[in-house]
Amino acid sequence: MVRVELQSSLLKAASYQDGCALLDLEFRGGEIYRYVAVPAQTYRELLLAESQGRYFNTHIRTRFASTKIGSASSGVKADSGHHQATR
Repeated sequence: MVRVELQSSLLKAASYQDGCALLDLEFRGGEIYRYVAVPAQTYRELLLAESQGRYFNTHIRTRFASTKIGSASSGVKADSGHHQATR
């Protein structure tokens, strides 16, 4: 997954794995969440959005299952391979 730095007050970076449709988002607070079954088109639209935070809130946050996989501030990325659906 290639990490892309974002220009957003909410989101710091995004990574997308096309084959598995996994979107990892790092928030400015340091938390990293993985969103599952995210179409590549949604990822591309996030990157191109005028407001990436607004796009996230409208098109991703409540539409795709997610799980917290780590915290950038602690340097820990807990990726157990299990994806729990949370909102």
